[in-house]
Amino acid sequence: MLVHHKDKGGYDMKKRIFSSRVLLVLCLGLAVSLFLGAKKAKKEPEPLIKESILDGMKWRCIGPSNMGGRIDDFAVVESNPKIIYAGTASGGVWKTTNNGVTWESIFDDQITSSIGDVTVAPSNPGIIWVGTGEPNNRQSSSWGDGVYKSTDSGRTWKNMGLRDTHHIGRIVIHPTNPDIVYVAALGHLWGPNKERGLFRTMDGGKTWTNTKFIDKNTGFVDVAIDFENPNVLYAAAYQRRRRGWGFNGGGLGSGLYRTTDSGETWARLTNGLPSGNIGRIGIDIYQRNSSIVYAVIEHKQGGFFRSENKGLTWKKMSSTNPRPMYYSKIRIDPNNEQKIWVLGGSMYVSEDGGKTFRTDIVRGEVHEDHHALWIDPSDSDHMVLGSDGGIYFSYDCGKSWDFVNTLPLGQFYEIGFDMRKPYYVYGGLQDNGSWGGPSATWHMGGITNEDWILIGWGDGFYAKVDPTDYNTIYAEMQNGNLFRFDLRSGETKSIRPDPEDEKEVYRFNWNSPILISPHDPKTIYYGGNKLFKSKNRGETWEASIDLTTQQDREKLPLMGVLLGKDTLSRHDGISYYGDITTVSESPLKEGLIYAGTDDGNLQVSRDGGKNWKNVISKVPRVPKYTYVTRVVASRFKEGTAYATFDGHRNNDFKAYVFMTTDYGESWKSISFNLPQGGIVNVIREHHRNPNLLFIGTERGAYFSIDRGKKWVKFKSNFPTVPVDDIAIHPRENDLIFATHGRSVWILDDITPLEQLTKNPLASPASLFDIRQATIFNPYRHRESLGHKLFVAPNPPFGAMISYYLKEEAKEDVKIIIQDSTSGAIRELEGSKSAGINRITWDLRYGLPEVPGEQRAGRRFRVRAPFVLPGEYQVKLKAAGQEMTKAVQVEGDPRIDISFEDRKTQHDALLSIYKLSPSLSAASRASDSIRKEIKKQEGALKKIPSAPESIHESLKAISKEIDDIRLKLLGNPELGRRGMRFSVRGRLLGLGRSIGGYTGAPSERQVQQISKDSEVLKTLIERINKIIEVDIPKLNELMNKNSIPRIFAGKKIRIN
Repeated sequence: MLVHHKDKGGYDMKKRIFSSRVLLVLCLGLAVSLFLGAKKAKKEPEPLIKESILDGMKWRCIGPSNMGGRIDDFAVVESNPKIIYAGTASGGVWKTTNNGVTWESIFDDQITSSIGDVTVAPSNPGIIWVGTGEPNNRQSSSWGDGVYKSTDSGRTWKNMGLRDTHHIGRIVIHPTNPDIVYVAALGHLWGPNKERGLFRTMDGGKTWTNTKFIDKNTGFVDVAIDFENPNVLYAAAYQRRRRGWGFNGGGLGSGLYRTTDSGETWARLTNGLPSGNIGRIGIDIYQRNSSIVYAVIEHKQGGFFRSENKGLTWKKMSSTNPRPMYYSKIRIDPNNEQKIWVLGGSMYVSEDGGKTFRTDIVRGEVHEDHHALWIDPSDSDHMVLGSDGGIYFSYDCGKSWDFVNTLPLGQFYEIGFDMRKPYYVYGGLQDNGSWGGPSATWHMGGITNEDWILIGWGDGFYAKVDPTDYNTIYAEMQNGNLFRFDLRSGETKSIRPDPEDEKEVYRFNWNSPILISPHDPKTIYYGGNKLFKSKNRGETWEASIDLTTQQDREKLPLMGVLLGKDTLSRHDGISYYGDITTVSESPLKEGLIYAGTDDGNLQVSRDGGKNWKNVISKVPRVPKYTYVTRVVASRFKEGTAYATFDGHRNNDFKAYVFMTTDYGESWKSISFNLPQGGIVNVIREHHRNPNLLFIGTERGAYFSIDRGKKWVKFKSNFPTVPVDDIAIHPRENDLIFATHGRSVWILDDITPLEQLTKNPLASPASLFDIRQATIFNPYRHRESLGHKLFVAPNPPFGAMISYYLKEEAKEDVKIIIQDSTSGAIRELEGSKSAGINRITWDLRYGLPEVPGEQRAGRRFRVRAPFVLPGEYQVKLKAAGQEMTKAVQVEGDPRIDISFEDRKTQHDALLSIYKLSPSLSAASRASDSIRKEIKKQEGALKKIPSAPESIHESLKAISKEIDDIRLKLLGNPELGRRGMRFSVRGRLLGLGRSIGGYTGAPSERQVQQISKDSEVLKTLIERINKIIEVDIPKLNELMNKNSIPRIFAGKKIRIN
């Protein structure tokens, strides 16, 4: 057995053979070396930008969540099954404490988001283990970095080692001792490695023992523990290998093993089981009678097997074994040994111990491709199902299902956008088609699943929109099924290129690139083994020469053997090899085209595709046949381009990013400080700043403000997740991420990044340009939709004001909005935090200025009106600096209104708003007077000698103030109905009515404002008379009779 000791070193005493003289020479030499090195060493400079610089800029996940990404596993607290942990293929770990009504992502900040297994300790539900790296062997499967442990129910996590195992099939925990944990570690999918096998810890993860290591090509995919006798475990060894050209799903290393001594020794189980080349195996134990064990085994004579004597002998029950490399999971009904569920594209259920299976019990209502199933031991009707479509609950044993449509776990491959306002984004998802949805809505509630539209089926990938006609969208399904979608009619037309020669076969990648020419929107390119070009939106095509290496993949060995018809799971998931994966045409030079392939070619054409030059040999240090993930022609200099490569299909996990300035004749690396282990999927260049670059990797995204000399990771609220594509909207300057596991994310208005050069960074404070803002009244018709609803936030309403502080401000940060006539109209208080900060002006005025201390109370304050469209100045006062930027405010582009009508509306609302302080002051003053009168009336009851004139004066004032309040505020006993005919009620109603419609108010409304203004003035005069005349007279009477005075308050100033 191999023993791994974490963070401990060893020392071999036999090596202490140096003489003291030799040691002295070595030590002196080392001292001299260190001294000389110290003289040359320079202090490592502080990074120009830290990750925290963007903490003030928040990302928005816009969904969708009406389909999930792949769900790999569930862990349920069986003593409280409302608590569920869900592990996803690439979207991290999610937790619910209310049976799925709401969910929380609890694994955002770890290195990886690919989850193979989640397990709760049976004896302590606060202990959670997560094995990273999904075990599903897909061509899109991401990898992990070992196992994690939480001791506080998922609030915090610690990596417990096994970092190079890459893919974890299953974790089991001793039923009574949570320190004893077993891990089935598959090891690398794309190549050999040593850290794979069946690992065990006896001390909660401090040290690990590899209890069963077979070879560098074979790991373990499944393990089950006998709860009656936890010294007994079963483990499934699995030999498999995937490469860019194919898949070999089995070998002699695979097999089923059992231990009876907690993993000290293992015995291979063979009696009744197939031998020779074996593929993936799934196992489960019936815990009510642990003599009964089931296995599903991939083999030429494989299928479903049952043992009734703890694995000593086996009987084949049936040949059922759906797509084993992708599934191979068994779940036994915890209350019925005869009822077994086998996961697959469909759900297979047997009620006779595996002799026969049916698939009609779960159909139609749930997405296909099932990977996780939990059955409640206390109620077998209660089930939780996970598939490529998300999470489902059943309470009637699968007859009906409740879909969780609130988890944005979409596995997007690519992203596109249109030029509408607000713009829509489009993209294709793993096993969930192609969709389009808004980046923002006109709704107050935000973006919901209902705002997204389906434009294509199958596995979706590229989706590109005609920049001149947003109704025309080019999208695809896997393997080259290209189509043109008409948004107006919902019709789809296939425009897949087909060869004229029936003997010729075009090869297309799983994810074939679509490009609309930046010079002519009718010209589109499509990548196969050849580059296809259409000048008429896909009606006809021209084909280039074959741009690939044209290798015969059947002659390429996997794990030392050529793949034949008997190879298990042969080439599963890879239809073709040798095809174009990325294409780019220079925005500056029509016909200057770059194309990269999955077999490592990088081709350049300077004549529109007639002639090509393979420049891959000019790219330094990239191994042969490395997949080209992206090539992007610069929009700033004709010969400049960027290229990224992904070597993980060759078991190479380095980050490869390059730039050329001479049409590909030479390339230099710009990967510099990028971490290894998270290969690069995409690169994008900003459309206005040539030094601002973005890359998406398997473990997050990065930006550089110096053209790749230094890279900074995006954090803030953006989680760890594969970023497969990046787009920048040219009008809004939004950064759009297509994540493979967490749907679509947007960082609104990246102008601060665009302008973040050395000068702003050196200044104590800097104010960035401000994007145009739009005034509109949001829709409010979405209500009463319940809590189980996904709503993504819209961008903040108004003008987003971004500024930079070099250090945390010691004094208040002020943002002052000014117009061209009256000066300051609004003052905002900004964050003092160091870095980029963002605050939003809602395009409304500030509080009206009135004399003295009089201010509008919140309860009676009419909402400030919008400013008029036009240019405004924004002044920043921070860190002893003052600077100003202009912001353009536009009206609702959907509404045609004259400036005169808008001005009339604006002035009417402003006149109502200016009455707000006076209305509020009158309300407070009248309330205060009434309370004083009531207090005094109570006090006089204790003074029988008080003259009747005092009582009469109090009654008169009380009657007057009650009448004033009735006219001012309405009858409180009648609620809203009683307020309707008061000044307050009429003014609030007028404000809502006039402000809720973009148009001029009616003449009657204008007259009513004027009338209510006069009524309010009269009421305030009556209140002031009470304050200045009536109460002083009353106080004189009380003074004469030695009765305490009452407080009148201050006179109300009329605004």
